[in-house]
Amino acid sequence: MINELKNIIIKGSEGKPILVDVCYNANKRAKPIIIFSHGFKGFKDWGHFNKVAKIFARNDFVFVKFNFSHNGTTIENPVEFNDLETFGNNNYLKELNDLELIINWVKKFQEINIEIDESKIFLLGHSRGGGISILKASQNSSISKITTWAAVSDIVHRNNNKTIETWKSKGVVYTLNGRTKQQIPLYLQFYNCIKENESLLDICKAAKSLTIPFLIIHGTTDEAVNMSDAIELHKANSSSELIMLEGAGHTFEVKHPFTDKDLPFNAKKAIEITIDFFRK
Repeated sequence: MINELKNIIIKGSEGKPILVDVCYNANKRAKPIIIFSHGFKGFKDWGHFNKVAKIFARNDFVFVKFNFSHNGTTIENPVEFNDLETFGNNNYLKELNDLELIINWVKKFQEINIEIDESKIFLLGHSRGGGISILKASQNSSISKITTWAAVSDIVHRNNNKTIETWKSKGVVYTLNGRTKQQIPLYLQFYNCIKENESLLDICKAAKSLTIPFLIIHGTTDEAVNMSDAIELHKANSSSELIMLEGAGHTFEVKHPFTDKDLPFNAKKAIEITIDFFRK
C-alpha cells in the first residue's frame, strides 16, 4: 500500500517553515531514502513531482520532497509565489541548511522509522536543486548516492556584469516567472552571500571530491541549463556516470500544471534510469 504524508511542517532556515511530503510503500521493510530538491522558482508539487514520488514509492524507495523555506510559497498556498519578500531573501546557504535539516529530520521521523534504511540516503535534485544536492553530498557523509536532473555546474559565476551592477546600485534585481508573469525580487544579500562563500559554493569542486556513486542526467536541448553544465560536472568527477537524453529539454517536456495521464518519454526515461542507478 502506498502511503502519502503531505505537508508536514518542520522548522527551516531563520525559523521559516519547510513543508515536507513523504511517499512510501508501507510494507514494514527497510528501504532506501530519496530526498528530492526542487529548482529555482520551483516547489515540491510542481508538474509531475507527485507522480514521480509514487513511482519511486512503488519501486520500494521512501521518497521525500519538500519546499525550501525561502522559495516564496506559503503554508497556506504551497503552489503559488505569494511571499515574494521571503523569496528575495533566499540564498544558497539557506537552501544548504534546509537540506541538512531535512536529512536529519528523516532519520528521526518516527512514523516511518520501520520503513527506512538509514545507511542508504540518496539525493536527487533538479536544476539548481541538483547543484545544491552536489554541494550537500560533498559535506554530509551520510549520503551514499546522488543523481542530478538538468543540474547547474556553477552558481558563483552565473550572474552577468549588468545584473551585478544593478544589485550594487539598486539593492535588488527582478527575475520574471514565465509561468505566472510575476516580477520576483532577489535582494543584494543573494549576491553578497555568493561573493563571501565562493569556495563553499563551488559545485565542480564539490563534485570532484565525491567518492560516492554519482549519476548526471541532462537533456541535449535544455533551454535553461546548457548541456555543457553536465559535461563540466562529468569532467570534474571522472567516476560519475553521464546520461544525455537526446532532444530533452530542461523539465523533460513536463509542464505545470501536469494533467496528462502518461509522462512524456524523456521524463519517464529519466525516472527509469534513476531507479536503475539507485537500485545498483
